[in-house]
Amino acid sequence: MKKENRIKEILKPYNQAIPDILNYQIVTKVLICIWLFLLGRLFQVLLKSSGRVAVTSGDWQFLFTTWQGLLILLLGILSLFVYVAFDINTKIVLSRNLLTGQNESLGSSIREGFFSIGKLINVQGILIVLYIALIAPILGFGISISATEKLYIPTFISSVIESSVLYSGLAGIAVIIFLSVGISNLFILHGVIIDKMPVGEAGRQSRKLIKANWKDYIKQNVIFFFLIFASLAGIAIICLFIPLKLISLLPAGAVSRILTITFVSLGTITSVLADLFGVPLYIMKMTQLFYSYKQGSAFEFAEMKREKPVSYRGKIILLSIAVIAGIAVMYVRFDQMFPLGTDVKIIAHRGGGNEGRENTLSGLEAAYTAGAYGSEIDIQRTKDGFYIINHDGTFKRVAGDSRRPEQMTLKEIKKLTIDGELVPTFEEMLKSSKGRIVLFTELKGNTADKQMADDAVKLVKQYQMEDECVLISLKYDVINYIETNYPEIETGFLTFVSMGKTAGLNCDYIGLEEESATTDAIDAIHDEGKKALVWTADEKGSQKHFLCTGIDGIITDNVVQALSLITELEHRSDLDRMIDKIKTIL
Repeated sequence: MKKENRIKEILKPYNQAIPDILNYQIVTKVLICIWLFLLGRLFQVLLKSSGRVAVTSGDWQFLFTTWQGLLILLLGILSLFVYVAFDINTKIVLSRNLLTGQNESLGSSIREGFFSIGKLINVQGILIVLYIALIAPILGFGISISATEKLYIPTFISSVIESSVLYSGLAGIAVIIFLSVGISNLFILHGVIIDKMPVGEAGRQSRKLIKANWKDYIKQNVIFFFLIFASLAGIAIICLFIPLKLISLLPAGAVSRILTITFVSLGTITSVLADLFGVPLYIMKMTQLFYSYKQGSAFEFAEMKREKPVSYRGKIILLSIAVIAGIAVMYVRFDQMFPLGTDVKIIAHRGGGNEGRENTLSGLEAAYTAGAYGSEIDIQRTKDGFYIINHDGTFKRVAGDSRRPEQMTLKEIKKLTIDGELVPTFEEMLKSSKGRIVLFTELKGNTADKQMADDAVKLVKQYQMEDECVLISLKYDVINYIETNYPEIETGFLTFVSMGKTAGLNCDYIGLEEESATTDAIDAIHDEGKKALVWTADEKGSQKHFLCTGIDGIITDNVVQALSLITELEHRSDLDRMIDKIKTIL
């Protein structure tokens, strides 16, 4: 058989599946959106009944100490099962039908996939769902549900792991263990759904199949991904890169802008379609391998017999009309949709970030000299009631003293040095920053309470810096107290993760960890008349991403890098402006 005919034969069952997969994606995405809408409304009712608008990393105990929290947890776990049912189980059912020629309706496939979650309601099944939803996306290996596919280890945790040989070693061991578990159980859901096996028996079958066929599994995956990559690369080169390269040779003007909008739009549509079909086609390949390994020979797919030929004419016409309308809108509103510059504020992390010593007066000076809008510092209370600047629970890392700030007097702390520099007080930081740089002051540690809030506000007012200091914290009760009792003081709440109407929290700024700082979250915060911060964005790609999202401020260690990126943004081409903006959405 000629090479091109062999490739065509390999891709034939997948090409045949395209219309069914498209219908499946449309229907299941609608069902999932309805489920999430109803779930969100129910969460809001439960939170409102407890006197809250959201639950965040700052008050996670709520989930385990109230009946509303426990019910939210239960519904959250149930949602993972629903996602697995629609996102994976139904795809396996659909793959089975397409490969074996079973002409079942989409509704029948969805019902079978949904009710198959009954077999997973046991200890082993719960572990499988948690692995798919939480572990697989972090590892970047295996099949995960769309709701958590972008899940990753937060920067503040990964930085701690990377800073320690012990932690890095333990993390490496954990990754190896989880990968081994994931690989050996690749076909466990196939056994549960297709062979109707109990979870335990399906797991044993999967491990047996992988052990006997792991070399072929690797080979088949390499071939599959190569063909997909080659196909997408060919489309991108012919329909995107070559045209855009030719467009770049044209003088700037209306024609080049229209052509840029047109081809970037087509490239974006291609990317969306690849994402839409990618996972279903891969699960179909996995299902084909499952059948092959079980019978010990290559599985021959059955030709699907359709009552009438599939026609894409109507869909193509509607899509073309939508694309043309979209191009017209983008051309008219290009500068509004793809702004050239940005007014995002850069805030140095822990004083001056990497530009100076951590949480010191010289670090603050370095941030100001670099051109930062603000400086984030951390205050803690001493044994005798003063406020000093320190991030960690102790001075061990920065000054070699394992005592906590609340165990020491100011006089004792003033004997410590950070690379030869004295530990500053909050008052010294206020004096140094006044009229030059905004202080984002985090109320930190065990002493972050209402007394600290009252004292911090008193000092800010004493130095008449109400417009030059924002009091922030991971403890929402402290921020809520300040905002309620001192509305003239700017406040900000920092959260790793949150659920509910986070934008409705009682504060002026909401600081989001990188993963949770989505475009939707930022827009929701702005809709409530509040400002959004992201922390701690240090990587160049991450900084560029957030500079294009419309966020209000970036807390970062790499201040100079972020400021140089702002300058670069002001000199971008139309193509770069579109691509940068699209990346913030997809």
